[in-house]
Amino acid sequence: MTTQNDTAAIQLLTTFNDAWNRHDIDALMACMTDTCVFHAVAGPDMLGRTFEGREAVRAAFQSAWENFPDASWTEGVHFVDGDRAVSESTFRGTKADGSRVEARMVDVFTLRDGKIEVKNAFRKDRPAF
Repeated sequence: MTTQNDTAAIQLLTTFNDAWNRHDIDALMACMTDTCVFHAVAGPDMLGRTFEGREAVRAAFQSAWENFPDASWTEGVHFVDGDRAVSESTFRGTKADGSRVEARMVDVFTLRDGKIEVKNAFRKDRPAF
């Protein structure tokens, strides 16, 4: 059974996904709490690379569009269970060298007070083509 809170959380994830596809950093950050955390798909740590706080998360999000100017996240499906949520999508983007990435991915979220507190991103490690 879907609760009213689940419906609101799914709408939040849909809004968040749409903002990624519009490359709209202000709309993305409107979905995040003031104490937000982002665990990127790659980096030196067990959780990839971690960015904490609004300014660090904002810069990390913007770097996705710098690295992949045509980045898109399509075929999104969202699931919510209490304060936890998952979004599945297909990431597509072209790097500066012309190589393309296309892979399924998931974001695992922690939600707080109607916003995203933590975004933990996972993407299939598929070679560029």
